[in-house]
Amino acid sequence: MTRLIWWLRRDLRLNDNAALHYALTHAEHVIPVFILDATLLNAERLRGARLAWLFDGLRALDSDLARYGARLIVREGAPADMLPALCAEIGAEGVVFNRDYSPYAVKRDSAVQKALRERGLLAHSCADLLIHEPHEVPSKSGKPYDVYSPFRRAWEALPKPEPYVITDALRAKLRLPDDLAHLPSAPIPTGAQPAPQPIGAPGEAEALRRLDAFIAAPIYRYHERRDLHGEDGTSALSPYLRFGMISARTCYHAALKARAAAPDESARKGVDVWISELVWREFNYQVLARYPHSARRNLRPAHDAIQWEDNPAYLAAWREGRTGYPVVDAAIRQLLQTGWIHNRARMIVASFLCKDLLCDWRHGERFFMQHLLDGDVANNVGGWQWTAGTGTDAAPYFRIFNPIAQSEKFDPQGNYIRRWLPELANLPAKFIHAPFTMSAAEQRHFGVLIGRDYPPPIVDHEMQREKALRMYAAARQKRDSA
Repeated sequence: MTRLIWWLRRDLRLNDNAALHYALTHAEHVIPVFILDATLLNAERLRGARLAWLFDGLRALDSDLARYGARLIVREGAPADMLPALCAEIGAEGVVFNRDYSPYAVKRDSAVQKALRERGLLAHSCADLLIHEPHEVPSKSGKPYDVYSPFRRAWEALPKPEPYVITDALRAKLRLPDDLAHLPSAPIPTGAQPAPQPIGAPGEAEALRRLDAFIAAPIYRYHERRDLHGEDGTSALSPYLRFGMISARTCYHAALKARAAAPDESARKGVDVWISELVWREFNYQVLARYPHSARRNLRPAHDAIQWEDNPAYLAAWREGRTGYPVVDAAIRQLLQTGWIHNRARMIVASFLCKDLLCDWRHGERFFMQHLLDGDVANNVGGWQWTAGTGTDAAPYFRIFNPIAQSEKFDPQGNYIRRWLPELANLPAKFIHAPFTMSAAEQRHFGVLIGRDYPPPIVDHEMQREKALRMYAAARQKRDSA
């Protein structure tokens, strides 16, 4: 073929990219295109920091393309209308793109493929977002897995695809032909708010740098440090994976090399635990692909019987980081300021919302999607439904995190709390996890008056725990008697 459009969505990179490799090996010229899709850009749950991060990522990619005499062509409109029109405008024989699996993406891509094929144009999709696509990990019965552990064993048994090698000689095909030198392109927008950069700037170069730094040593202690939310013990690659600034294949094969070079069994365990997080990502996508309704509803309809209280005052306090439980409030404030929080902190605040405040998980899932740089339907929904006890686990309803105990265990000195709640910075470790336990004299001594400088707890954890267990038990009884 003479010309193909490489339609980018969440694969903003020039290395190990299946669609880009296919286009470059099947056409003389490849035109990189990004469509500003109003359906996504105007969605309330997708606005905010993540859009600014995406736009900055597009600018980084455009800069990377410039090294090859290329540029990113940006158009605005419905992809099913814009792509066939652009093919006609530039004489392209078709469009190549990487598959996505969210309900909206599946619907959008089907419409694009139909529109292209009706005009006799190529519409070729590639497997790229995951190491193994959802349908590639069937159980012995032939059905997809509903439980993580057997999914992981089956996933590990499959041969792994190698990263795609894209040479500079191939990338030279990205240079716009002379007749398209002045091809119109819309400007890359600027987000309504600056993109926070808690872990580094957007873009492929930073993603690869972070991976190299993590693989060099921290991965060997990952199993020991990943839950310490007051430390930098994770790779923090999730925003980069979210927008495809790095591929899961690249991450996996880098981890394998690190494992081969591990000095001892403990170090190998660190690598294995990190790889397991990649597998969790794939498991969540398989669940979403099989149960697309789970993006908005309980995975199991039987859980619809849960009677959430949804107290508006509790929801507001949780969203604003003023619950009176420091680890919860610190995590929410970190999220609001940076667009990212540690996975352990995510589980703590999610459990608190659902099982201390007795609020529907969908309130939290929506809030996370509005603020997380790595907000991703499959993983966000999977995490919230797992915590709420409405997802794939057999019986997780009784798993209720004690926020004080979690804080003491994973941040014993309270460094995380001091960073994000400066009003508590002078408290000793003895009180920082539960400042409401201080006497009046101790409050005056440390300069933190509960109710003035920091709020009292909005609920009693032990009382709410018992209420949560009764709430879940009532739902199960209603289900069983139906």
